[in-house]
Amino acid sequence: MSSNNSHLSIQSVLEEFSTGSSRKKRSLVNEVEKRVNEIVELDLMKLDIFDPNGDNWAAGWIFQVLNRHRRDKLEQFLGSKLNKFFNAPSSRSIDYSELEKYLLEEKYEDADRFTSASLRKLAGKSAESRGYVYFSEVENIPEEDLSSMDKLWIIFSQGKFGFSIQSRILKSVGGRYELMWPKIGWKIEGVWTRYPNSFNWSLEAPDGHMPLVNQLRGIRLMDSLLKHPGVRSRT
Repeated sequence: MSSNNSHLSIQSVLEEFSTGSSRKKRSLVNEVEKRVNEIVELDLMKLDIFDPNGDNWAAGWIFQVLNRHRRDKLEQFLGSKLNKFFNAPSSRSIDYSELEKYLLEEKYEDADRFTSASLRKLAGKSAESRGYVYFSEVENIPEEDLSSMDKLWIIFSQGKFGFSIQSRILKSVGGRYELMWPKIGWKIEGVWTRYPNSFNWSLEAPDGHMPLVNQLRGIRLMDSLLKHPGVRSRT
């Protein structure tokens, strides 16, 4: 535990954690987890960080920490809102509470499979039948749904995963996918990472590692997704 934070009250730690930059937040994730028993003594309802319409990943990490160590308190706090706390609307009546559940429980491979299945469903019956999405079908996907999925991925990944995160990384390397692949861990020493066992389905993965879009189909699908208004509006 950092000596700079150990003397602070848990309220002060959470204030810094909720309002700081992404870098500051990440410096405090271990501190927050270590002090979980102090967190459960707080009146969480009074913390502005818990905004159902927001996407501050500090809230998601606190939920994940409680789920890891004090599931009883998390269930008590959320009640019927467990796995349905954050507003994630769908234009096609998809229930994203299952995605929230997987992400809360850090079951990232399951969350990725749910995301892929949702993309196929949103793209249309042809995509569902063949089992994958053509780049030309991405325009059929509602902006609202892509935004909802991206929001949940960010909230429950310490801001590391999500389509908009991948979009920002691509921009940081000048739009060059060949530079992006190793940066997000999809290609290592010139070799494509093999799905699923060679992927890192955890918070230890590089930024942008998830969700996965099958890179073996080329970049056109990925490019169409990252340029979709539902993603661009969040970058």
